[in-house]
Parts: sequence; structure tokens; C-alpha cells
Amino acid sequence: MALIELKNLTKIYRLGDVDVPVLKGISLTINEGTLLALMGPSGGGKSTLMNILGFLDTLSGGQYLLDGRDVTSLSANERADLRNERIGFVFQNFNLLARTSALKNVLMPLEYAKHRQRAKEERAWAEHLLERVGLKERMDHHPSQMSGGQQQRVAIARALINRPKILFADEPTGNLDSKTSDEVMHMFQELNQKDGITIVLVTHSPEIGAFAKEAYHIKDGLVVDGTY
Repeated sequence: MALIELKNLTKIYRLGDVDVPVLKGISLTINEGTLLALMGPSGGGKSTLMNILGFLDTLSGGQYLLDGRDVTSLSANERADLRNERIGFVFQNFNLLARTSALKNVLMPLEYAKHRQRAKEERAWAEHLLERVGLKERMDHHPSQMSGGQQQRVAIARALINRPKILFADEPTGNLDSKTSDEVMHMFQELNQKDGITIVLVTHSPEIGAFAKEAYHIKDGLVVDGTY
């Protein structure tokens, strides 16, 4: 079942008096329950596409359907609400608050949630997520007290705090060694297979892309190949 459908999506950035086309007509379908890799060389438009899919950026033209709903022209507030309710993000640089414990980093997105639980229940859920990613003994540690792999595990737990339907991961292993990268990717596979979370992964690495069920290859702002 199609979760995301893009029809002739374009993105143009204005730099001074010059229009710079980054996405030049992307049409693709992302099915619910998949683990999909967006692959291709740096500068090809992968991260721009992911940012548009995750409502961190807006498209210039074309159509974006999410669960059959046309979300092309949502307002900034509507995009923010949908992002907070449905989507989780994991980034290459972790984006953790440096002087904040792992537990508080995980809880942070709830500050923007419309529907809150009692503080005790929210804390219990955050603790459960940290335990699940193998950080039961690190909940009170700050990022500076953790390895890169541990920081990325905190970031994954944080991405799950709002129980998202879709998880977007932009080069999530880019700052990790190969062993830790494999561990993180196995974690994504488990979230996809056991929890049914749809995962869209941006990577330029064939080794990381091999963990996905399917892939789209993007080059120069266009889909040049896909496996379905």
C-alpha cells in the first residue's frame, strides 16, 4: 500500500538573481512498511528530497501525497503538526543537546506534542526506548560522556518518542565506524520488521544501502534507477 506518492516534484533555490534547480521532476512511490534507501552521489538531491518528505522544507512544484492526502500546500503550522505526529528523524551529526542527559534528550520532542501523557508515563516510555537501544545504564549521561554509536542510539530513541509512522534517517552512519554502523543498521531493520515502522534512509554507501529492502538511485536531481 502506497504511503507516500510524489508526482513530478521539483525544488528550486534562489541564489541572488540565479535559480538553482536541485530536484528536477521526482516521481516515486514509497510503500507502507518498507525500509527504503535513497542512494546516489553527494550533491544529487537526496537530502533535499528527504527534507521535503519530512516537512523540513517545501517543494517548488509537483504533488506530494501522504496516505492518499494531498499535503502539497499545507501551511507551516500544519506541516509542523504532521511532522510531530507522524515522523521521526535521525541525522548524521546526532543533534543532541550537549549539556542534557540522554533521558532528557529523548523526552525533548514531547515539548512540542499536542497530545501529552502524564509526566510519569512519558518518562517510563523514554526509559523503555533507551533500554531498547541498549542504553539502560547511560540514561543520565551527557553526549560528551558517550561514544558516537551511543549518541546515535540516543538519537534513535528520541526519534521514536512520539511513536512515528515514518522514520527518516539522513546518513545515520556517516560518523560511525563499520562495526557500529552495522549495529545501527540492524537496529533499523528490527524497528522495520518488528514494529512495522516505515524507514527512509539517505546514504551514498552501497554497504549501508544493502540493508534496505528497496532503493531509489538519485543523481543530478532525478531518479535514475530504482528497485521495487
